[in-house]
Amino acid sequence: MNYRTLGKTGFEISEISLGTWQVGGKWGSGFNHDLAARSLREAIDAGINFIDTADVYESGESEIAVGRAVRECGKRIYVATKCGRQIQPHINAGYTPQVLRNYVEDSLKRLGLECIDLIQLHCPPTEVYYRPEIFAEFEKLKAEGKILNLGVSVEKVEEALKAIEYDNVTTVQIIYNIFRQRPQELFFQRAAEKNIGIIVRVPLASGLLTGTYSKNTKFEATDHRQGNRNGEWFDRGETFAGIPYETGIEAVEKLKALFPSQENLSPIALRWILMHKEVSTIIPGASRPEQVTLNLGALNFPEISAEKMIAIQQIYDEYVKPHVHHYW
Repeated sequence: MNYRTLGKTGFEISEISLGTWQVGGKWGSGFNHDLAARSLREAIDAGINFIDTADVYESGESEIAVGRAVRECGKRIYVATKCGRQIQPHINAGYTPQVLRNYVEDSLKRLGLECIDLIQLHCPPTEVYYRPEIFAEFEKLKAEGKILNLGVSVEKVEEALKAIEYDNVTTVQIIYNIFRQRPQELFFQRAAEKNIGIIVRVPLASGLLTGTYSKNTKFEATDHRQGNRNGEWFDRGETFAGIPYETGIEAVEKLKALFPSQENLSPIALRWILMHKEVSTIIPGASRPEQVTLNLGALNFPEISAEKMIAIQQIYDEYVKPHVHHYW
C-alpha cells in the first residue's frame, strides 16, 4: 500500500481507501452486516487505513459496521463520516448549528468512537457555503473533542472553491474520474495552495468505468443506476458521473480499444486518478471483499503513458465533456 498526506489534517492515509455506500451489499437492496464485516476486514488487512461512511448510508447501518470493524481491528484507522443529508426537505433552511450538532453526536454513538477523525458536510445546498455560523459550529465540536477535522463533500467545483475559503475546512470530497475532469483545472491548484486534502469519490462513474456494463445491462428499480439517471432522487451527477448511460457505454468502448488486454478497466480508471499528485485518496466502493481486492489492483498497474493519457483526454473531449463539464 502507498500512503499520501490528507492535506492539513496531517493524516498519512492509503491512496486507495474505501467508500462504504454499498459495503453491505448492492445499492438499495438492504444491508448485510456479515458481508460488510468481511469487506471491511479485507480492506484493513490489505493496508487500507481510511474509511469513508455517512449517517444516511443504509440509515446508519454502515456507520455501525464501520465502527465495529475499527474497534475490533487493533490498528489506527481513520474514520470519516458525513452529516446533513438527513434534513428533509434538503434545503438551506433546514441547516442549523443545532441540527448538525445532533447528527454528529448520533454518529458518534453509532460508530462507538470517542472522536470522529473527519466529519464532512454531505453535499449541502449551495447557500449553506455562504453561512459562516454553520462552519463555526464545527470549531465548537472540535474544542469539545468530538471531532478532529471538518471537511465538505460537494457536488460542484464552485462549492469546493467557496468551502476552502473557511480556514477550518481541511478536506474536500469531490467526484473526479476519467468522465469528470473539471476539478483538475482550477480547484486542484487552489486546493494545493491551501493544503486541502482531496478525497475522490465515484472514481468508477458508478461502475461504468469498469467496462463490464453494456447497453443491455439491467439494474434493479431500487438501484440509483436505474432510478436516478435524470436526478429523480438526488443530484444526477452522482449517477454515472452525470453522463447519459448510452453515451457512457460508447466512450467506454473507446477506452477498451486503448487497453485491449484489460478485461476490467477499474485498475486503469483508478491509476488515471492517481497520476494526479493533488489527489490524497480515492474511495471506491465495494459491495463484497473481491471488489476491494480488484480496486487495489490499481496499485500494481504501471503509470499510464503520455500518449495514452492524451488519447483518454481526446475521448473525454469528444464523448463526455459536452454533457458534464459545464454542470459540475
